[in-house]
Amino acid sequence: MSDEDPSHHQGLQQDLRVLMARAGRRQVLRWMAGASLIPLLGCGDDDDPTPDPSDCSRIPEETAGPYPADGSNGPNVLQQSGIVRSDIRASFGNTRTVAEGVLTTVTLTLVDINDACAPLAGRAVYLWHCDNSGEYSLYGTGITNENYLRGVQETNSQGQVTFTSIFPACYSGRWPHIHFEVYPDLASATSSANKRVTSQLALPEATCDEVYATAGYSQSVANFQRVSLATDNVFSDGSSTQVATVTGNLTDGYVITLVVGVAG
Repeated sequence: MSDEDPSHHQGLQQDLRVLMARAGRRQVLRWMAGASLIPLLGCGDDDDPTPDPSDCSRIPEETAGPYPADGSNGPNVLQQSGIVRSDIRASFGNTRTVAEGVLTTVTLTLVDINDACAPLAGRAVYLWHCDNSGEYSLYGTGITNENYLRGVQETNSQGQVTFTSIFPACYSGRWPHIHFEVYPDLASATSSANKRVTSQLALPEATCDEVYATAGYSQSVANFQRVSLATDNVFSDGSSTQVATVTGNLTDGYVITLVVGVAG
């Protein structure tokens, strides 16, 4: 399922992330202040993992990829009863298969870039990603009857949606990522024709290394070594607003958070 030709180059943004992991974000910001490099950084703070909705930029429009299941390329899971849910680990409908993998919670905070980054309540978010073997439900070999790892939620008064899922694999040619679409409201989240934004979030390198060292993710190890944010066909043009903040551990699970700036 390759989307691009992998490479080994990491680039300046990856170097900055390594510095932050070792010295802390605030210290690196002090170093960078005199070099005018601060605009390269996105939302969030490694010392304070809670996203700051007052610090937002527009999320880049990205491809939905070949496996959206939103009616734009084959099946439309958005019209199936049961798609509105927070726990997306299991299939719903004809099967109840549960996707295996490291427990992961994903929280997106939608904010209005045209209104002082105010939270956007009442919007709908459709989120999907691959399983721990790099396959997408409804498309992958042997899982065309499964619809796990897909779900829709309505943003609350804080502009947030939360999904319980598993950590996605790294498949050949792509940096580990999660897809999502933003809709004006829950009623319109039935077809890709109604979406306002399509984008992807990128997963941090250190967390990927931890997860892919565990059972069930063995094929991700080699794939991850051959790709970087700087060469990924989606994130290579800049990923500062798309690299999520992650807390947690293998035992208790991980929590992924990202502020998503959109035009309300």
